[in-house]
Amino acid sequence: MPRNRRELYNKEICACSIFGAMNRDGERFNAAGVMKAIANMHVRGNGLGGGFAAYGIYPQYRDYYAFHLMFNGKTLQSQISAKAEFEQYLNQRFDVVHDEEIPHRPQTQLRDPPLIWRYFASPKKMGEDASLSDDEYVVRTVMQTNSRAEDAYIFSSGMNMGCFKGVGYPEEIGEYFMLDQLYSAYAWTAHGRFPTNTQAWWGGAHPFSLLDTSVVHNGEISSYGTNRWYLEMYGYACTLQTDTEVIAYAADLLLRRQRIPMEIVAKILAPPIWNAIDTMNEKEKKLFTTLRMVYGPLLMNGPFAIIIGQTGRLIGLTDRIRLRPITAATRGEMFYLSSEEASIRLISPELDSVWTPSGGEPVICELNSRRV
Repeated sequence: MPRNRRELYNKEICACSIFGAMNRDGERFNAAGVMKAIANMHVRGNGLGGGFAAYGIYPQYRDYYAFHLMFNGKTLQSQISAKAEFEQYLNQRFDVVHDEEIPHRPQTQLRDPPLIWRYFASPKKMGEDASLSDDEYVVRTVMQTNSRAEDAYIFSSGMNMGCFKGVGYPEEIGEYFMLDQLYSAYAWTAHGRFPTNTQAWWGGAHPFSLLDTSVVHNGEISSYGTNRWYLEMYGYACTLQTDTEVIAYAADLLLRRQRIPMEIVAKILAPPIWNAIDTMNEKEKKLFTTLRMVYGPLLMNGPFAIIIGQTGRLIGLTDRIRLRPITAATRGEMFYLSSEEASIRLISPELDSVWTPSGGEPVICELNSRRV
């Protein structure tokens, strides 16, 4: 009698879609092409998360921090109560010059949308906080809010940029927030999610953002526990229940607080293996050995491809053996990063250059004005 074949559960770990587009002259464009490109990778997601980050969208409030908040109470009244409580806290710490509900389509098929509000504000530092930089003051506000406030989460906190995300396919999220109609940006990133280890909820969708740094990610960070414990020593609280959150906070720690160049940050997050280090010349061997020793807990284990957005630049990076795909391309002053070349060619059929970045090697595109 033949044995019955037992079906084993196969976890899907190679999906998720990421996309980025930037005009190096700083010219702003709407989200229509980006939404079309990310929708072309529809099969890489399962409708449990999508989102966008956009840079240069608030020129009239460019000197103020733009806080995007979601209030997640189960009823509208609980959401309103959470909003009122947060505003009392915010007004003690910031001068708010404008606030409003983030515009969205009133009719939607999206599941359980929270109340989403935005505030434009400047720090009002007093007492012991007076010695902090404005950025550090904002980071502490974000961490305190997300770890202590009831049903209130700050998911975007940069200047002249913003994140828009939720539970749904990315094209649905783009349509919900009317990104192709209401906003123009010089750089966009986008994400289509296929959760593997964590629940699907609005705060857990990508991008993950802190100040002007945003991250979209395809893959799995198996070193999440170690990374998280290390970051907690520096005051970062991981509250959004998704492994990608540690990448955003690690980028903030290394790039902003410690002012380490991105080329070196890449070697911290995705360092060469020890066998490769052993074959280097003495100067390189000393550098990479030191990085492994000092920043070992920030090594991102597991397969990943990420796009990091910051004011004036986009950065693409994969794990050191390139287990997740990323393609880079240019056309004139446009620069693209994508999980699939087909999505780039869908909106820009003719390309000047297209290439596959090496594992662990960052691709960095900056505004021409920033490079000057």
